[in-house]
This record gives sequence, C-alpha cells and structure tokens, in this order.
Amino acid sequence: MSPHLRGHLLLFDAKPLSCEMSRVPRLLLIFVFFEGIIGPRFWILSWLHLPQPAPWIRVGVLLGAALLLIRFAAGVELRQIGLYRWREWSMTERSYFVQVMVIANVVFALIFMRQLRYIAAHRALWGEAAVVVLTQLAWGFYQELMYRGVLQTALVKRLGAAAGIVITNLVFTFGPLHFYHFGSASPWPTFAAIFAIGLFFSVLRWRSGNLWIVGFMHGLGNAYIEGLRVLGRSRTVARVLNSSVSL
Repeated sequence: MSPHLRGHLLLFDAKPLSCEMSRVPRLLLIFVFFEGIIGPRFWILSWLHLPQPAPWIRVGVLLGAALLLIRFAAGVELRQIGLYRWREWSMTERSYFVQVMVIANVVFALIFMRQLRYIAAHRALWGEAAVVVLTQLAWGFYQELMYRGVLQTALVKRLGAAAGIVITNLVFTFGPLHFYHFGSASPWPTFAAIFAIGLFFSVLRWRSGNLWIVGFMHGLGNAYIEGLRVLGRSRTVARVLNSSVSL
C-alpha cells in the first residue's frame, strides 16, 4: 500500500518503546508533580493567593520545565517518549502529518470563516492573535507531552498497550486537566467527546510512536477552537468594536 494512504489506516512502521522499566517511576512522579501539584492551570498559585501569570508565560514555563525534567531528572531521552527528529520519521509519518495539517486547516478555516475574516480585516488584532495562536499550539502540545508522552509511555511499559492506553485516557478525560467540566449542568456529552478524541490520539501515538504528530494535531485544534474563544473576549476586540461603533 502507498505510504500516503497507510497513515490513515494507522499502518505505521512501529518504533520500539525503548524507555527502561527503571525510568517508569520517575516519569510517573513527573506527571503527578505537574498535573497533581502544580496543576495544568497553575492552581497552586491560587491556593497560595498569588497572581496568575499571563497564559503564554504559564504554558512556556510548564512546557520548558517538563522537557528538562523528563530529560535530566527522569533520565529519559526525548525520542524515547516519541519526540523523534524529522530525519527519523518514515515516509508514512511525514505524508500523514502533512496531509492532516492541510486538511485540518481547511476544515477549521471553513468552520470559523466569519471569525477569521473579522481578524484579517482588523490589523489591531493581528499581534494579539499571533500570541494567542502560538500559546494554544504550545498548550495542546504540552497536554500531549504529559499524557501521551509521559503517562502513556510509563503505563504502556508497565501494564501493556491496552491497559496503558485506557488508563491514560481515563485520567486525561476525568483528571485534573478536564475536571472542571463536572461543574457544568450536563458534563457527560463533553466527557464523551474528550474521551473519544483522547482515545484516537492515544492509539495514534501508540501505533506511530510519534508524539509530534498528536502534539501538533491537538495544538492546532486548540489554536482554532480555544484560541478564537479567548480572542473573542479580549480587550483588544472590545476596543476594535467600540471604535467601529463610534465611526
């Protein structure tokens, strides 16, 4: 079968899971430290009654610190959790990644065409939009690093693929990252959607061994869906709207 089609059937050339068993406890401790103690949204600062940093600072600190601890505290090479160099990607991985990025951008652009046109028409929004997009890309990548990179790698190594994937996705759905949805009136449709998307990402990560692919897919979805929501309630948008009304 053509390598340009194999990826859509998840027929990747599997990469061996090379993380040593002795590193599993360290990876789990790193996960608990970031998700359970610091919190994915820096809730530890709220407990200490300290101000929250800007989102781009928070995400940058979380992502940078996580990568450093994985590499030097856990002693795990980044390629062992799926962060392979481009030259190590197979043709199937490269083709699938490019196709998915193009298709996803086209689909999202059609869905959010009205909002994107509004941003394009107002230059005052471009700088803030760029910061929001980059922040959301990094935020989606951080989530995949923690769950599919750290937690899933550790659990699959310890418990096997099926159990590791299911447990990872249950924690992803109902754990610290999305726990706040319990506060909504009807959370179960949201949890079902999160579980379905997370399960696909988990299987894709396991079949391909490539964390970059799921990281960018998650980040791209965040950039459009969450990024436009964040931008829509920003002060810059309010100023643009007020200026338009005054004119």
